[in-house]
Amino acid sequence: MRDPWRAIKATLLRVHSIAGLVLALLLAVIALSGMIMSFEDEIGDYLNSGIMQVAPRQAAALMPDELVARLTAGQNVGKVSAVTLASDPSAPVHVRFARDEQGARPSSLYVDPYDARVLGAPRGEGFFATVRKLHRWLLIPGDAKGWGRQITGIAALGLIVMLISGLVLRWPRRAGSAKMWLKPNVRISGRGLHRSLHAVIGTWVLPVYLVMTLTGLWYSFDWYKDGVVWLLSRPQVAAAKMQPKTPAKASRAAGASETAQPIGFDRAWAAFQREEGSRFSKALLTLPAGSGTVIRVRSWGKNSTLDTTRDEFRIDAVTGQLVSAERYADKTFGEKILANVLDIHRGAILGWPGKLAFMVAAALMPLFAVTGVLLYLSRRKLRRPAQPPLGRLMPGE
Repeated sequence: MRDPWRAIKATLLRVHSIAGLVLALLLAVIALSGMIMSFEDEIGDYLNSGIMQVAPRQAAALMPDELVARLTAGQNVGKVSAVTLASDPSAPVHVRFARDEQGARPSSLYVDPYDARVLGAPRGEGFFATVRKLHRWLLIPGDAKGWGRQITGIAALGLIVMLISGLVLRWPRRAGSAKMWLKPNVRISGRGLHRSLHAVIGTWVLPVYLVMTLTGLWYSFDWYKDGVVWLLSRPQVAAAKMQPKTPAKASRAAGASETAQPIGFDRAWAAFQREEGSRFSKALLTLPAGSGTVIRVRSWGKNSTLDTTRDEFRIDAVTGQLVSAERYADKTFGEKILANVLDIHRGAILGWPGKLAFMVAAALMPLFAVTGVLLYLSRRKLRRPAQPPLGRLMPGE
């Protein structure tokens, strides 16, 4: 049994080494960019604390269409695509804009809800948008429609291979000993230290890396996403989510016959308020990308602590009729997992301690790249046959 096991371990070591050498730099870039985004919300709130609050007034806040009209009157700020409205009278309105003809998206603005006065553009928004593109698509043109999405997915699959093969390769003889698994030997140096750090710290972060990769694949491959939806959703929900999206050109052609006038937010906002009353803390209203009439409304409850714990409504902006309502409380356990994929991916599902743990794990990725390369080079050196010493030449030879 020993010889076959040695052959298996030799094959796994070769696979582990090749995958690591090919993907080391790429995985380090993906991990470090993810680390930077770990506390993006908290950093954004700190940087923009001066424009995140207004003085409450006795007068009623402007309706969203009037606010947009006042904002865009006399200034070229771009085409408004979404607004975030809050139930808190001291909260500003967050206005987002559609991409321009060159594909660039203007910076969003915080606006006074009572007079449409611009409070300012959020600091750090452009920086984190660039880091997010690096993390998801490696800054490759085309964003989600380019090759970057598939490349990051392949890197995630490669990391899974390395995690499984690494676990098998380091399986100790005393598998029940916590010390063997979790305590690195820092009293040694050279190759032994590199191997101890690579193996033991790799064991520490292995569960975190598995969660990161299994949830990250959700954003890279449609076949993976459809499979997870089929596995965790009720049949009718899975069938609805797996329906192919209507192409933008077809959507515009169909929408052109439905309405000839530009749509606004007011009727959808009024319908949402009738539906929810005072149960929400904030709501994001997004105009359709094409020329349809259905506005998507994402709503967060007052006790919501996660970005993904939200209700979603679709409301016809022309008639004010509620088209559909998808409430988080009505989801099954599996569907709640699907709704929280992003917060699971970054550890936010466990609160700030989870985000901190995932951030530290991401920051450690370069350690495995460096120690892995050093171990590979040292193995190459050990396998290289020693050169026989040259005999000393005598004069005249």
